[in-house]
Amino acid sequence: MPTNKMEAIFRKHEDDLVEFARSLVRIRSYSDQEGELARHIAERMEALGYDEVFIDGTGNVVGKIGNGPKSILFDSHMDTVEVNDEQDWVLPPFSGDIKEGRLYGRGSVDMKSAIAASVYAGAIAKELGLDSGKTIYVTTTVCEEYCDGENLRMLFRECGIKPGYVVICEPSDNLIVLGHKGKAQMLIRTHGVSAHGSAPEKGVNAVYEMAGIISRVEKLNKDLAAAGSPHGTIVLSDISSVSVSLNAVPSECSIYLDRRMALGETEEDIRDEMEDLVKGKNATWEVGSLRRKSWTGADLCYEPLHAAWKIDTGHELTTACNKAYEKAFGKAPEKYDFWDFGTNAVTPVSMGIPTIGFGPGEYKLAHMLNENCEIGKIKDACRFYTSLVEEI
Repeated sequence: MPTNKMEAIFRKHEDDLVEFARSLVRIRSYSDQEGELARHIAERMEALGYDEVFIDGTGNVVGKIGNGPKSILFDSHMDTVEVNDEQDWVLPPFSGDIKEGRLYGRGSVDMKSAIAASVYAGAIAKELGLDSGKTIYVTTTVCEEYCDGENLRMLFRECGIKPGYVVICEPSDNLIVLGHKGKAQMLIRTHGVSAHGSAPEKGVNAVYEMAGIISRVEKLNKDLAAAGSPHGTIVLSDISSVSVSLNAVPSECSIYLDRRMALGETEEDIRDEMEDLVKGKNATWEVGSLRRKSWTGADLCYEPLHAAWKIDTGHELTTACNKAYEKAFGKAPEKYDFWDFGTNAVTPVSMGIPTIGFGPGEYKLAHMLNENCEIGKIKDACRFYTSLVEEI
């Protein structure tokens, strides 16, 4: 367990930590609408004595403690998915209510509990003097639900930051996460010829042209599953067509594909798959780039094509996490996890920065009706983050 001094400081702050987590849930922060939450977080960092606090041009919050050569960055995103079923929640989704030891509300898992835990961990680390010879960054970032990693890429570029280590605080139920699957979001278009609906034989229906490709997509997903575990997946997540009217043959049809990549699969593999999907069809494909505008007005352009990654169990960051875990929980980690979803980790990993994951909350509850996080896990995550600062 943590030392007596460390535990005493945790105890001093734990009620405020929980209340801060509740306050975060109460502030609605859908993607590109995080401004109120960002200002609230920045104010709390300042009140907790962070050495430097600012909001960058993209709208990300950056808190800094210390100025030493060893540096670690804890990142959580501020945005949440929307609530379209508020009437069905057992507790109002923006109430920040606690029931049976669990914090309920949108973002309680993904990932406002982690924001609270990391913000307080930085302050506690400073109070304990653990920032000596080190630099601690705590970032809360924008629009992750649409643009994995683009927020950190813009932050690093604007601020000239390149930390030595990164912890992605996505929910892991307080297990150390060694990596996650890759992601490719692709757009396929078929091209037809418009004609009046009364004379379809004079046109070429782009939707019919797409039908064969859709069958290929379904077969590809079955083939990926048949290869054994772990394996990639592909799903058609959106479809649309272009027609001059409801009385005309569609001249274009588009589908959006979500392809999750297992370790070992490459970008070249994905490109070859796309070529096979459109082979013999009047069709084209491209990476399904997403364009957003952050709450500050900054333009985000996300290119969703990232390979899977995994940090080695013998890496010095993993070793430090093992020691921090043992200090926080009184035992060595019994197992590790590997996320099947994407995170902001894609940016530091692409820069060669050692990266690992750890956060409170069960990630299968993210985005769901009655999303909730165990209060004890929030406190324990704060202990782990603080202990990790000491161990790096």
